[in-house]
Amino acid sequence: MNRPVLFCLALAFAGGAFGAPPDAPARPKILGVAHISLFVHDMQKARAFYEDFLGYREPFHLDNPDGSLSMAFVKVNERQYIELAPEKQPRTDRLNHISVEVDDADAMRAYLAARGVKVPATVPKGRIGNANFTIRDPDGHGVEFVEYSPGGWSRRERGKFVDGPRISSRIMHLGIGVRGLDAAMKFYGDLLGFQEFWRGSKDGKALSWVNMRVPDGEDYIEFMLYGEEPSLARLGTMHHICLEVPDIDKARAELEQRPARKDYARPLEVTTGVNRRRQMNLYDPDGTRTELMEPRTVDGAAPPPSTAPPPR
Repeated sequence: MNRPVLFCLALAFAGGAFGAPPDAPARPKILGVAHISLFVHDMQKARAFYEDFLGYREPFHLDNPDGSLSMAFVKVNERQYIELAPEKQPRTDRLNHISVEVDDADAMRAYLAARGVKVPATVPKGRIGNANFTIRDPDGHGVEFVEYSPGGWSRRERGKFVDGPRISSRIMHLGIGVRGLDAAMKFYGDLLGFQEFWRGSKDGKALSWVNMRVPDGEDYIEFMLYGEEPSLARLGTMHHICLEVPDIDKARAELEQRPARKDYARPLEVTTGVNRRRQMNLYDPDGTRTELMEPRTVDGAAPPPSTAPPPR
């Protein structure tokens, strides 16, 4: 949240489960998705998409020492944000990092340290006053653990900046590209305690998605599995935000009536996914996908999990 120093895992992910001595500290609670941080090419256009078109408000931003913008915080609800940062390099992956909320950041640091993960000696506070630190998952994605501190700006702005025409009031899940499923399962499952609740396939021949719910909440991370190295355009679809909407037709009609619709060139198309939920895909000016999705399946029944193997 404040350009955190990234700490890499000291273990080889292919080497089995994360071991710990008998007296190792227990894992603190992981409550849900806190935010996704994205690099954007044109901040004005990105703000127009997330704020004017999707209807969110910006409670605060951070500047660099020279006065240029460092990061803008777009508020989805009291505990979930979308962070937008000017790109460091054009024509690169737009994903900066993902973040999950924990009830005790220092306890998470101690938990990870006891299992061989390289972490800071203490948990720093970011520029907006929240305790946080970041490590890397097996695919190189930054995974930040954040605790909303009493004196932090997030708590300071509770009850504010949520009165706009938000198309959704909840991030249901975040999608990340995953090359090695076994390593990702060891990291998110064995180490962090995420629980798999569904896996699906586009064609029945190779696995496409694995959904992993946080251990102490309802939000989840969606593994977007791939074999061949994805193009930048495909990365923009894989690294995505899913926003929950109770009625996708109503959400579509509302977006069609917004003044910012004239600047969004793509059609608004409602489809039913393999998971049997109605959804609609939107794309920001950099090609990062925002998925609007209903919380229930079209028939009320849970979709059967795929038995297809991971892609090679």
